[in-house]
Amino acid sequence: MVVGSGGREHALVETLAASHIAPEMFAAPGNPGISRIAQTVDIPADDLIALRDFAKENSIDLTVVGPEVPLIGGIAECFWEEDLRIFGPSRAAARIEGSKVFAKELMKHAGVPTADFEAFDREGAALAYLRTRRDYPVVVKADGIAAGKGVIIARSREEAEDAVREVFSGKFGAAGERVLIEECLEGREASVFVMTDGVNILPFLPAQDYKRIGDGDEGPNTGGMGAYSPLMWMEPATYAAILEEIIRPTLHQMRLIGAPYSGLLYAGVMVTETGPKALEFNCRFGDPETQVILPRLESDLLELMLAVNDENLYGREVEWLAEKAVCVVLASEGYPETSHSGDEIGGLENIPVGVYIYHAATDERDGKFYTDGGRVLNVVGTGPTVIEARARAYAAVEQIHFAGMQYRTDIALEAIELEDI
Repeated sequence: MVVGSGGREHALVETLAASHIAPEMFAAPGNPGISRIAQTVDIPADDLIALRDFAKENSIDLTVVGPEVPLIGGIAECFWEEDLRIFGPSRAAARIEGSKVFAKELMKHAGVPTADFEAFDREGAALAYLRTRRDYPVVVKADGIAAGKGVIIARSREEAEDAVREVFSGKFGAAGERVLIEECLEGREASVFVMTDGVNILPFLPAQDYKRIGDGDEGPNTGGMGAYSPLMWMEPATYAAILEEIIRPTLHQMRLIGAPYSGLLYAGVMVTETGPKALEFNCRFGDPETQVILPRLESDLLELMLAVNDENLYGREVEWLAEKAVCVVLASEGYPETSHSGDEIGGLENIPVGVYIYHAATDERDGKFYTDGGRVLNVVGTGPTVIEARARAYAAVEQIHFAGMQYRTDIALEAIELEDI
């Protein structure tokens, strides 16, 4: 059973269903795209008891959690109480995403290279600190989870003060009860994923996502407007340094504090002139990075997840296809400030070979699809080169239409210039 309802979960369901084990697939709550592959169950992703009871009553052999909220809420412990197998970290380990302050303190104690930071639980103290700073820009972050929107890059003290007031205003709910103020790192950003059983790691290939709504990285942050993989600009030595200087020390520190991490660990990394530095951690698969990583996976994902659950990762490797992948997110009118629902989606018929359409926020009525949230569809093109993968993705995007549809036109554009073909 896959828990969740977005494009990431659609990609997970599709990949797991293709396992040679031939599993019977469920998704809770799933979405109209997922319902073509798995039996969807009308249980919200944050109803931990109902999910556990369903898994027990239906003899689910493995539950895979897509979004962070149930993991931070303790779904793993909830399942373990009934001896049910689940892929995802404990509540204590999921704090690495649930609290940015916790994650930064963890990194500091582990010796992980990261941006200098200060944390505040009172608005006045944060504003007073900003008046002492001379170097800008800074990054202002809400401590808790805010659906990718609680991060503000402030170019001046005035912007930073406005960002602090915004966080403490209640806009981000409980996520804004504390604020983190960091130095702004310069460089290239990458999303790095590893599977881990708490001791051993199984590195996945990195991806790059696009967080801002507009071309050229303009406009407000979103949950992600696109991604591509692999990263031609990242040297093997840089990736090895990320694993040895960021991932392994973090996992070691988690064990030291009594919260060993099992599942999928996602590190946001900035590759600076002085080497890679950790930006933050997530306790689950990234979205939309998952949508460009899984189509390239040749190994059996279900087998790997079971190996994590059995603490049996030692000596395993991941096999990858030579394909490149590019994802373009189609968002509804008003996103990310608001979202529009109920607009009919056309053009989903006759999708060409080499293109995956993952449903992220759709509804289905009388055989027709409609928008049902902010990020509506993920269009993923694959091919032997980034040029071809990107061309396939955007050709499919041109075929799809709904009122107010918005998307970036520059996804993976810089990757083409770096590709050696």
